[in-house]
Amino acid sequence: MLRRPILSALLAAFAAVPLTLLVGLVAAPPARPAAATPVRVMPLGDSITGSPGCWRSVLWNRLQSTGHTNTDFVGTLGPQGCGQPYDGDNEGHGGYLVTNVANQNLLPGWLAATRPDIVLMHFGTNDVWSNIAPATILAAYSKLVDQMRASNPAMRVIVAKIIPMAPSSCAECGQRAVALNAAIDGWAAGKTTAASPIVVVDQWTGFSTTTDTYDGVHPNAAGDQKMSDRWYPALVAALGGTTPTASPTPTVSPTTSPTPTASPTGGPTGSPTVDPPTTSPPAGVACTASYRITNQWQGGHQGEMTVRSTGAARTTGWRVTFTLPAGQQITQTWNAELTQTGSAVTARNVNWNGALAPAAEATFGFLGTHTGTATAPTATCTAS
Repeated sequence: MLRRPILSALLAAFAAVPLTLLVGLVAAPPARPAAATPVRVMPLGDSITGSPGCWRSVLWNRLQSTGHTNTDFVGTLGPQGCGQPYDGDNEGHGGYLVTNVANQNLLPGWLAATRPDIVLMHFGTNDVWSNIAPATILAAYSKLVDQMRASNPAMRVIVAKIIPMAPSSCAECGQRAVALNAAIDGWAAGKTTAASPIVVVDQWTGFSTTTDTYDGVHPNAAGDQKMSDRWYPALVAALGGTTPTASPTPTVSPTTSPTPTASPTGGPTGSPTVDPPTTSPPAGVACTASYRITNQWQGGHQGEMTVRSTGAARTTGWRVTFTLPAGQQITQTWNAELTQTGSAVTARNVNWNGALAPAAEATFGFLGTHTGTATAPTATCTAS
């Protein structure tokens, strides 16, 4: 039995304990489930990416509207204003050369501060302007990729072929950009790994310095939209392989052409007539198509189709058909309208890349899945 003084002391001690603590000891609330960690995406480049780089605002809002809300754009720089709310963090440093960023080891500090899972890199415009050789620029790319992988061995890298250049003070810049872009696919194929794939996005084809920039170099609103449209399918694939809901996707179509319908002639015999066959292409227009694998990793690949006008007259449109090898499937495409039934694929031009002068070219790209190793089929092109 407790003595009365001891009992009084214990009662006084309990009275001093806050009621909320006592309640907590009796019935603690259940722990909330942890939210999924956002995927961290770093836009990396120069003023085209960051000053203000409004393709980022278009891209981020499209991600939100299509369900990819668990995405965090990261960088040590903040937004500069694009007329709409968006996650504006980035590493778009106006005036920077990718070769200087590599030589001065600037990237590791940015990576340590932001810890990205995916990098979107459009970098090299100022290097091209400075007449730095493509091989030197690509060596800088390689150093940056090595630093990305040191930060995150599973880094997913999406690298752009840079948009065209036509500054008034650099007549040679346009061709220099072409030379750099022509070397990027080969560089990426040699640098990619299964753990850290490199995907090339063609920002050059179909981009006009006249209508899509305000100074021959930096994108205007139309250019921002085009850049966003090119980034979107590759970024969505990197985020988890979900097919975009607002971009061209393969659609199901009949495997055979519909049987021609018969219609009454109205004559005395009532015999039917068959609808006329498809009109032949105009004289003087022709095209070829070449398919190539630009990058592949375990279970997936990126490809590019080049359509070339080979006739004496200007085309108004083109259609490419091919049969995929067994085990291959196209999951996303850009710069073309694509239908796919089984292994049979048809791709048609979009409204801005169907008109080709003689010897001119257009390209479209796609992402796909495969078993084993992806191989390129033979393609047939029809011009109109």
